[in-house]
Amino acid sequence: KLLGKVDGKIICFVGPPGVGKTSIGKSIARALSRQFFRFSVGGMTDVAEIKGHRRTYIGALPGRIIQALKKCQTQNPLILIDEIDKIGHGSVHGDPSAALLEVLDPEQNNNFLDNYLDIPIDLSKVLFVCTANSLETIPRPLLDRMEVIELTGYVAEEKVKIAEQYLAPQAKKTAGLENANVELTDNAVIALMKNYCRESGVRNLKKHIEKIYRKAALNVLKKLTPEEDNPDNEKSVEEVEESKTSTLKEKTEESSSTEKKDNEIEMEKTKDDATAMVVPPEIKVTIDADNLKDYVGPPIYTTDRLYEVTPPGVVMGLAWTSMGGCSLYVESVLEQPLHNCRHPTLERTGQLGDVMKESSRLAYSFSKMFLAKHFPENRFFEKASIHLHCPEGATPKDGPSAGVTMATSFLSLALSQSINPTVAMTGELTLTGKVLRIGGLREKAVAAKRSGAKTIIFPKDNMSDWEELPAN
Repeated sequence: KLLGKVDGKIICFVGPPGVGKTSIGKSIARALSRQFFRFSVGGMTDVAEIKGHRRTYIGALPGRIIQALKKCQTQNPLILIDEIDKIGHGSVHGDPSAALLEVLDPEQNNNFLDNYLDIPIDLSKVLFVCTANSLETIPRPLLDRMEVIELTGYVAEEKVKIAEQYLAPQAKKTAGLENANVELTDNAVIALMKNYCRESGVRNLKKHIEKIYRKAALNVLKKLTPEEDNPDNEKSVEEVEESKTSTLKEKTEESSSTEKKDNEIEMEKTKDDATAMVVPPEIKVTIDADNLKDYVGPPIYTTDRLYEVTPPGVVMGLAWTSMGGCSLYVESVLEQPLHNCRHPTLERTGQLGDVMKESSRLAYSFSKMFLAKHFPENRFFEKASIHLHCPEGATPKDGPSAGVTMATSFLSLALSQSINPTVAMTGELTLTGKVLRIGGLREKAVAAKRSGAKTIIFPKDNMSDWEELPAN
């Protein structure tokens, strides 16, 4: 408003799939009344896709950016570069992520040189919006040129509103039930999120809602048409078929040439009914939590917590994944009675990554030191064979933020005291017992709430993140 123009900025939205990164890009374009162009760079390995081919080659084309300007026919569109974290790295045809540096650098892009056009083009008026699922795979120099905005997953209340205002009406319209008396209740949506769709975004929820409306449409049609097992009905169907074929025969006899004949049969096959069916208002279908199983099958996630009462050595930790947050249990047990053991051992399972293995060693050493200092008469670690496991062994797990959870698990086992099952914790532990800051607190908090935790223990350095969270 103050300058009378919008300068080209480079924004990068980062978040799990299905949280609306592309939609926000479209909304920005709509709000600024700019032309919108989207292209995905996922798996792109050729620099010429961005910089254009030299005209000496057969089939030479300008780069995607110039094609975007050509399509939008304006100098200042909004260009959305999708999946920038999945761009191909260094191949025979160069490194496209390095070629993007020139495009996305506000200092350089006012005279961007496309190999095909061979004249500098001013890209400084273009608004670039990039989307990515994680920052780890984006090269550092490229990340440095973008302003990163983290988009976190939705909490349950937000998902209910999205489903109610947007997903359900859209799915209803697609299934042809716009004017029909079919209702998806709120508690059905809540049950759907709890037992079927636990990811951060709403893409999976959308698929399930569409599936429900498709089945509902089938049920409505079954109510409309008479019972199929009625023999008279079968006969009438046969008669209809016969009449159809007889009219077809007449038609084909009339037409002299065989070509005409084929064309008419083709037309008969491929013609759609232009008029939509009207569903009478007395046919009512209600989908609630009780009959949800008939529409989407038995629940995938049956319980929120693995343990209603936790034995000593079992603690609920919290993990961040690219799909959002999840609760992650840490279990440790004694492999054999203390008096049988010759020397102490530690075994770890559950497909842990290198960082997590180190965390477990740290937690083990810290627990031994802590126990010796505060409970000198307890000689547990001198003769204990401990086995530590993180459930869901098929899922690879890595990251430092389970250090606190592992240490708690060891100490709980050593002191044979159970932890309250409604407590979840996260934090990176150092060898001397300091707890370092962790990332993704919001996703972890959402996961903890979903798993029925009442208390979250997290590093004090994350207090600023905690204060940003909404009250619910």
